[in-house]
Amino acid sequence: MTKAEIVAAIAGELRLPHAHVAATVALFDDGNTLPFVARYRKEVTGGLDEEQLRQVQARLAYLRRLAERKQAVLSSMEEQGKLTPELAAAIEAATTLQVVEDLYLPYKPKRRTRASIARERGLQPLADQLLAQQDNRPPEDLAAAFLSDEVPDAGAALAGARDILAEQLTEDAAVRGEARRLALQRAIVICRLAGEQAEVDPGGKYRLYYDVALPLPELQPHQALAIDRGEAESALKVSLALPEEDTIALIETRFLHRAAPLALRAQVQAAIADGTNRLLLPSLERELRAASTDEAGGHAIQVFSANLRNLLLQPPLRGRVIMGIDPGYRTGCKVAVSGPHRQADVHGDPLPPRAAAPLGRGKDKAG
Repeated sequence: MTKAEIVAAIAGELRLPHAHVAATVALFDDGNTLPFVARYRKEVTGGLDEEQLRQVQARLAYLRRLAERKQAVLSSMEEQGKLTPELAAAIEAATTLQVVEDLYLPYKPKRRTRASIARERGLQPLADQLLAQQDNRPPEDLAAAFLSDEVPDAGAALAGARDILAEQLTEDAAVRGEARRLALQRAIVICRLAGEQAEVDPGGKYRLYYDVALPLPELQPHQALAIDRGEAESALKVSLALPEEDTIALIETRFLHRAAPLALRAQVQAAIADGTNRLLLPSLERELRAASTDEAGGHAIQVFSANLRNLLLQPPLRGRVIMGIDPGYRTGCKVAVSGPHRQADVHGDPLPPRAAAPLGRGKDKAG
C-alpha cells in the first residue's frame, strides 16, 4: 500500500476528513509525538482530539506493518516459485495480518515435519490420488507404486500420504478462517489446580479457578489476567476445549466426496481427524490464548488510564481555591480556577460560573 492508499483507508475507517488525516500522518512521520500534535498542532489537524489522533496513529502503524508483511510474503513465495496470480491477488486484497499469515502458511519455510519427510520420500503424488478420491482400486494397490527402501510397505506409504494430507488440508486458508470463527464461538477455558494447594497456591489467591470451565466469549478481562498469572506461577493448569467434532465435520464437508469409494474416503477421513487434533486445534488454541491475553491487557490499560485521570483531576488542595494560568503569547493566556464552592453575591445567591477567557494577545498584553 502506498502512503496515499493508507491515508485513504484510515480516513474511510475512522470517518475523518481526508485532508486532516493526511496532515496528521505527515506530522507523525516528521517525528512529532501524539501529545505535542494534540496540544500544539490543532490548526494543522483540523482540531482532531487526542483519542482520534491515537486511533490514526494505531491504524497507521498497523497498515504499514500489513504492507511490509505482504511484500515479504510475496517475495518469499516468488523466490520459491509458488506465487500464482490468484495467490498474489488474494494476498494484496487481505485486510488483516491474520489473513496474510493464513495464505502464507502452506508455503512458509518450517522445520522438518512428518509431512515434509513424506514428501522427501516421494509420496506427494499418492496423497494427491487419495485426495482426488476417484480411483476404484484399493488404497494398498495405489500405494504399491511408491515403495522404496525408505517406504518398505503399503502401510508406510499410506501413513506418509495421510501425513501430507493432514498438513495440507489443515493449512488451507479458508479452512483455518472458518475453524477460527467456530472456535471463537465455542471455546471453553478449563482451569485446574496444578498440584496440592499447600504447595502451588498456599495463600489461596486462585481458589476461584481451581476447577472451572468458562466459555471463552464470556471470559472477563480480569478473569483472563488472573488465569494467566496463575498459570505463570505454576498454580493453575489451563487449556482450551475446542469443538473437535464440528471442526472435523467442517473440513470433511469441504474435502470429502460423498460418492467416492469408501476405502479412499476412509483414508481422507483419517488424515482430517489426525490433522485437526495434531495440528489445527493446538495452533488455534495458541492463537486464541494469545488474543485473549492481549485483549485483557488492553482493557486493563484503559481502566488504569481512566482511574489515573480521575485521580489527577481531583482538587489539588482541599478547602483551597486554586488558579492556574496557561501562558500563550500567540493565542493569549488562559486561566482556570477551581475551588470548594462558588462565590456568592451580596444577597447570598451563587454567582453564575464564568468561562475562562484569554487575558490578552501578544507579548505586551500577555506579559
